[in-house]
Amino acid sequence: MSMPIVAIVGRPNVGKSTLFNKIVQKRVAIVEDTPGITRDRIYGQGEWIGRAFSVIDTGGIEPYTDDEMLKSMRRQAQLAIDTADVIVFIVDAKSGLTANDYEIAEMIRKTSAKYVLAVNKLDGIEKQDLVYEFYGLDMGEPFAISAEHGLGIGELLDEVVSKFEQETHEVQTEHVCRIAVVGRPNVGKSTLINSLIGEERVIVSDIPGTTRDAIDTEFVYEDETYILVDTAGLRRKNKVYDNVEYYSAVRSVRAIEQSDICILMLDATQEIGEQDLKIAGLIEDRSKAVIIVVNKWDMAQKETMTMKRITDEIRRRFHFIDYAPVLFISALTKSRMNQIMPQIKAVLKEYEKKISTGILNEFVADALLAQQPPSKAGKKLKIYYATQTGTSPPTFTFFVNDTKLLVTAYRKYLSNRLRHAFTFSGSPLVLIFKSRGENL
Repeated sequence: MSMPIVAIVGRPNVGKSTLFNKIVQKRVAIVEDTPGITRDRIYGQGEWIGRAFSVIDTGGIEPYTDDEMLKSMRRQAQLAIDTADVIVFIVDAKSGLTANDYEIAEMIRKTSAKYVLAVNKLDGIEKQDLVYEFYGLDMGEPFAISAEHGLGIGELLDEVVSKFEQETHEVQTEHVCRIAVVGRPNVGKSTLINSLIGEERVIVSDIPGTTRDAIDTEFVYEDETYILVDTAGLRRKNKVYDNVEYYSAVRSVRAIEQSDICILMLDATQEIGEQDLKIAGLIEDRSKAVIIVVNKWDMAQKETMTMKRITDEIRRRFHFIDYAPVLFISALTKSRMNQIMPQIKAVLKEYEKKISTGILNEFVADALLAQQPPSKAGKKLKIYYATQTGTSPPTFTFFVNDTKLLVTAYRKYLSNRLRHAFTFSGSPLVLIFKSRGENL
């Protein structure tokens, strides 16, 4: 049985993301005093008195609106409500009970989920009387909290956990492969994820900048669990105008850092830009496995050998990650989408590959015969032996007579020979050189 799901819902700017961050004990959701900041469902994991549960932060619900983005946010919140085992309905004591609160309460009552009412922004004893107004929602006893200051959160979680079915859910410790989908704004990242999982889990819009947070989506493929992370499109720094855009970029970088594999999405209808290269550089710097996916292939102008020409251009421009497989797809029409998950599985296998010390040292002997190590001032570099000291990424430690004799060209030569011998498609390699006598 899966962990219980707790959804946090309410009007815009009532403190949903602040409460979410308190529960998961991380600064996951963007918190800004601007309505509409959280647009999609943000997933996290909480634990209270030995009970683990999934938490969903949602965009603010505006029951009556003609704004397309707000309509999308409402649909996403409705999905969270329909998914949840327990709903935390959060209201704002400072603004008082509103007509929209009544409408949201009615939405919640129509579901089969259990619910708890939390009255937020009660950070002083003199304000506690404000809670009584919310008995008018007829949703049971309201819990007075201040999400910002952490007041009343324990009592609220006591009530939430008491509504779970009586089964202990231990915190998951097994590693699950995380796949970050990254790229410039509006290249189709959210559409790709929705196509992969077969449902509208993240908002899809033609408006650049729709996705502002990094969104975790867990799904199962061929009996294996994966987590897809949709990220805000990374813009050039001089185009990041406000705090929200800045924090979105920070979330995208963090998503790369915490991932195992990155899908770097390019737009087939646009030229490769400087920002594409910078994103690829972030992936390489953090030693993450990578697959380059050229999206919107159905919209590209086709010429003879177009796919080969673009692949060659990608190899030239992204020469520092020339080990990345390149796929051409249309996430919207699902053309060639069946290639992505098999490629992810293949790259993950390479990322986790382990070479035995015996085979590795046979490789070293062959490499030394094929190209002699460099010399400086009559002293030649000697490689005594090598061993693989890590995976994810594959990490190799070479013990030599003097690391000062190593030159970049020979390091690159050994890296290329490793790839020629053992493939490592899509995976970076980390080569460490130590003088004899140094500790691992």
